[in-house]
Amino acid sequence: MKMDIGVVLDASSPAGTTRDATALARLAEKRGLDLVVIAGNEAAGQPAGLDVWTAAAWLAGATSRIGIGVAVAAPSSPDPTDPEAPYPSVVTKAQGSLDIMAEGRIISDPAGWVVAPRDAKPEELATLAGAGLPVVVPVDSSEDIERLAALVAGPDGGSAARRRPAAARARRLPTIDYDGLPASLAETAIEPGDPGYRAVSATYLRGGAPGVVLRPRTPAEASDAVEFARRHRHLPLGIRSAGHGISGRSTNQGGLVIDVSAMNTIEVLDPDRRLVRIGPGATWKQIAAALTPYGWALGSGDYGGVGVGGLATAAGIGLLSRSHGLTIDHLRSVDLVLADGRQVRASRDDNPELFWAVRGAGANFGIATSFEFEVDEVGEVGWAQLVLLSTDIEESLRRYGEFASTAPRDTTVFLVTGQPRQGVSSIQLYAVVDSPDPDTVVERLTPFLELGTLTRQHVVMTPYSGVMSNAADIGPDGHQGFGEPHSRSAFLPALTADFARDAAAMLRSGAVYFFELRAMGGAIADPPPDEASFTHRAPAFQLTAMAGNNQRLNAVWEPLRPHFDGLYLSFETDLNPKRLLDAFPAPVLERLRDLKRRYDPDNLFRDNFNIDPKLTTPTAKEAIA
Repeated sequence: MKMDIGVVLDASSPAGTTRDATALARLAEKRGLDLVVIAGNEAAGQPAGLDVWTAAAWLAGATSRIGIGVAVAAPSSPDPTDPEAPYPSVVTKAQGSLDIMAEGRIISDPAGWVVAPRDAKPEELATLAGAGLPVVVPVDSSEDIERLAALVAGPDGGSAARRRPAAARARRLPTIDYDGLPASLAETAIEPGDPGYRAVSATYLRGGAPGVVLRPRTPAEASDAVEFARRHRHLPLGIRSAGHGISGRSTNQGGLVIDVSAMNTIEVLDPDRRLVRIGPGATWKQIAAALTPYGWALGSGDYGGVGVGGLATAAGIGLLSRSHGLTIDHLRSVDLVLADGRQVRASRDDNPELFWAVRGAGANFGIATSFEFEVDEVGEVGWAQLVLLSTDIEESLRRYGEFASTAPRDTTVFLVTGQPRQGVSSIQLYAVVDSPDPDTVVERLTPFLELGTLTRQHVVMTPYSGVMSNAADIGPDGHQGFGEPHSRSAFLPALTADFARDAAAMLRSGAVYFFELRAMGGAIADPPPDEASFTHRAPAFQLTAMAGNNQRLNAVWEPLRPHFDGLYLSFETDLNPKRLLDAFPAPVLERLRDLKRRYDPDNLFRDNFNIDPKLTTPTAKEAIA
């Protein structure tokens, strides 16, 4: 018979010793049962025998597969006068710790199983199993377990084929049709309670608890994932390549995530044209390492762990941009899965309007399954990481703006700082000089030493892969982000003295812990603004500010807005629809809305600065009002 059967061990009984409980749990696992529930005497507050959480941890360590249920109701407000009253925070911590140690095996909600009478007959157990939950029977002997094991044994005496483990199914959400997963995705999908779920639930900066993570390996499987998402239109939908996005919703609470990290191939298509095909899940560290033997590079951001998918559909403002342009400037075609599941190619010749849209607003139009780029010949570059201390951050910002914006286009310098400490600001400079000549590198960097007192320097000649190697590889534990990042982004036409004054005041407020200025200009400004849906070619700088409190961030950010002209969506977390007009001028946004109505009329791809096809685009004056 095909049902999940488990046992209940009474931790409060005189026989509830560690030796007895361990032996029975191990026997239940050996005989193919699905769940061991540790029950205490809730009416008495604290069990007279074993503490259920301690017993659950012990049994989890003594077994390897079987699910462990903890039958204790969650405590309400603690009673400080009762020394035996459990505290919610302590219970929650115990539950979380046990879930980490025995990932995918713990059920802490008593609603996750059905208790049958001790002497229940097979017919009665089958009826109770009809609810789709494991049925557990109180036992106190090995004979009881052998009787239950006979009910789940197959014709050959082994355990019958079963569905996902009981502990995993207990965490399924009623809003998701788990049993309706396409066959192509069922094997690799990860649900809450599965081993490995913790590794895919969070991203680099954001915590999450998605209802299911789908992991397509091919464009056809990506189409299947989109079809499943269309059947769950009521849920949030996140698209993830490597999970580093600040603005993107590549995780969520209770929704779907389509994770394309397995689509990470890097292939040279035409050495003469320097044409390469790259999967969306590849990281820039991996790409730089693959291109270095050819003497090539493809400009990206400033961190090698970022995935291609998000950056290459936004813009790609990086450490080679002033010398070689944005990442999207090297894009020659992109393969997409659209909202209706179709697989299409977008290029200057195929679906040119879609190709225009993807380069800047790609997250709204589909899932990229591969990119073709024409990369650059790039030899060794000067790579510098400098730390300086400044007692006048306003003057340092002003001087940085002067040096960075007037530097030759072979030089790109980013500045990072934060709240001054006792009047002293730590300034970190990240710079690439696209020249193989060390003397040129020194010449380009020397003016920046005037920003403060140099306290640390690391300057090397290296291939671009040496720049991108600053990122750690994502290990089997995945990302461990938590909470919700609060970030603001803007483009700065020029770094004026007035801006330096206002930015310094924001930093001194203590509301912002991270502040970055990325130098633009040079090759970024070469293409015409209408080349792609990303139109911000003229600004001198892109800036980002991050804070721990969104309300405080808004308060210190608003006074700076008169200095800005637009924003870069990759680093913005404010989902106010008005931000769309900052990212896309009104004519561009309306053109994008028209395309959205054609390619995604039901607005499936909506969880990343949604270009809603049902809305009309207000004028800039209306948006301000």
